[in-house]
Amino acid sequence: MNSNQLVDEVRAYCHKHSNPQNLQKYQRYFKGGYDGYGLTTIQITAKVKEIAPKLDAGIETALKAVPVFMESGMYEETSFGLLIVDSFEKELTPEVFDLIGSWFAKGITNWAHADTLGMYLLPKFLKKNIIAIEDFKPWLQSEYKFQRRCVPVTLIKSLKIVGIEKPMQFVEPLMTDTEREVHQGVGWFLREGWKLNPNEVELFLLKWKETAPRLIFQYACEKMEKEERLRFRRTKKGK
Repeated sequence: MNSNQLVDEVRAYCHKHSNPQNLQKYQRYFKGGYDGYGLTTIQITAKVKEIAPKLDAGIETALKAVPVFMESGMYEETSFGLLIVDSFEKELTPEVFDLIGSWFAKGITNWAHADTLGMYLLPKFLKKNIIAIEDFKPWLQSEYKFQRRCVPVTLIKSLKIVGIEKPMQFVEPLMTDTEREVHQGVGWFLREGWKLNPNEVELFLLKWKETAPRLIFQYACEKMEKEERLRFRRTKKGK
């Protein structure tokens, strides 16, 4: 199966299994808008497992198809592209990482696709030592908010291996980010770090409690007891 055939098969599958009721239900989770077919996650993942082994050139075929999927603006098509690429873990290279970085200008425009990258595909590059954490540094200043969000989300899976101190220092520039979706990603990262090393994370939060966006603290302190959360309330007026 070449890239054109891959696109055709995915689109035919999406049309066949489209579900207007699911489509209406999913739209509530995407404030920036949602265009799609209404497929379930189970339907998508099952089809990915069926398709991936059939690709003529493995990951190269998938990479050629991803921009075509993104051009449609249909949620499930991009999801298929990302998950098919993810299935070729043994074929990941620094060049593939760079290519993924270019996708934010083309079609990674919602939190779900950003988190698909951050939770599944991107951690594999770190796990296999294809790249280092420093390779994400340009992403911290990206003009695309979902690329910035990807950094803390990606690093969550590294915490049990490298600890919290270095990753926390690395994402610190995002503590002054202006975008809600980035605040959520940073807060999620800090919450997971707190589970492993509460003392380090709490010191970090105390450092930023008067200046960083409150949404970060809402997420970061979510698993704390009520009395613990009170320590991180802002003591002076601010957002």
